[in-house]
Amino acid sequence: MNTINQMYSYGTSVWLDDLSRGRIQTGNLAELIKNYGVRGITTNPSIFSSSIRKGAEYQSAIFELAGRSLSADSIVRELTVSDVRDACDIFKNIYNESNGVDGRVSIEVDPRLAHETEATVIQAKELWTQVNQPNVMIKIPATAEGIPAIREATAAGISVNVTLIFSVDTYRAVAQAYIEGLEAAHDAGIDLSHIESVASVFVSRVDTEIDTRLEAIGTTEALAMRGQAGVANARLTYEAFLEMFENSARFASLAQLGAHVQRPLWASTGVKNPEYSPTLYVDQLVAANTVNTMPEGTIKATEKLAVITGDTITEAIPAAHRTINALTEIGIDITDVMSVLEAQAVDKFIAAWNELLDSVQTVTSENLAM
Repeated sequence: MNTINQMYSYGTSVWLDDLSRGRIQTGNLAELIKNYGVRGITTNPSIFSSSIRKGAEYQSAIFELAGRSLSADSIVRELTVSDVRDACDIFKNIYNESNGVDGRVSIEVDPRLAHETEATVIQAKELWTQVNQPNVMIKIPATAEGIPAIREATAAGISVNVTLIFSVDTYRAVAQAYIEGLEAAHDAGIDLSHIESVASVFVSRVDTEIDTRLEAIGTTEALAMRGQAGVANARLTYEAFLEMFENSARFASLAQLGAHVQRPLWASTGVKNPEYSPTLYVDQLVAANTVNTMPEGTIKATEKLAVITGDTITEAIPAAHRTINALTEIGIDITDVMSVLEAQAVDKFIAAWNELLDSVQTVTSENLAM
């Protein structure tokens, strides 16, 4: 049993955090599934921007679509939907074997809609229809405007990957929206067993922001706390998951109707600080009903270096509370940290999307000039 399969035996599914046409066409994605135990895949605007701007395999498709006088937005939509649809086919066996729990492929709504509820819902429904695969997940950001969109999309029977979650309070709001969406879906006669959801909690970025603040404080006590916040925050989120789903009479009634829990998904799990273990956000975050989405480098580091000993979250929850309390006492404003991180993440995805549109527009203009 390899390391990633060991993680799965304790309840943590590993998904790849990267998708490109090249991975699909070369067989790299199929190889990661076969040889490393990858059970799903996530994407985001930054990933697609990098893949399409740098991937030669996209050029002919862009030229062909540009020749049909499609806008840059429409071309990007065609490219990303096509890649996600093809990836869904590759993961179909895992989807079927896991009864729809794994084998999932995510595609995100336009990040420029992050603060527009109704527009997000409209595009989520469009993407759900356009991909037209049972194992697709539509990514919706956990902004204040995204929360009601999560509820409405779930109520329509759409499987949602909620992204850009940083704080435990935001996670609770997301879980509440999912539960309310399930209740509305049941009232509408939708089979709840066909709805799946994950809540993507970003990990490494929490350490990056808090470490910077600890270094600014500069005391021995502050510096000793670096690299601890991300894992602690994720563990407290898992505590909230247990309260909202595993120990909830309200959700228990939905489970009897076929509903699935909304699994916490650990995102941004590649370490940013080279001084930290490359598997810091992997072997420290293993528990039942969780997903860890990793870049390929982290997957391979996990296989080589990680030591999987079982659940590393549940028994560590009290220590996680002590870590967050200690950070607060040192002078870290946790609420402000999470607010800053959410705003930065939305801005980063919008910037990546705009870069992608500009690149496609350049190719389109060159095509028209020929």
